[in-house]
Amino acid sequence: MSNNLKKLRKEKGLSQIAMQIETGIDQALISKFENGERIPPTDTLILLADFFNTNIDYLLDRTDNPNKI
Repeated sequence: MSNNLKKLRKEKGLSQIAMQIETGIDQALISKFENGERIPPTDTLILLADFFNTNIDYLLDRTDNPNKI
């Protein structure tokens, strides 16, 4: 999950703090998600997929296709 989440955040030009402000997800959790220390719960995965207009499989590195399904 870490690679694609970080990639999407950077493509959007957001710092982790800016992402926290826009999503409500704590910056420390965003950091842990990006570093592979934690996997977000389902509701957070849905929120992230909607925020980045992508699919959950892309966030979880299960596909290279970032398009919504």
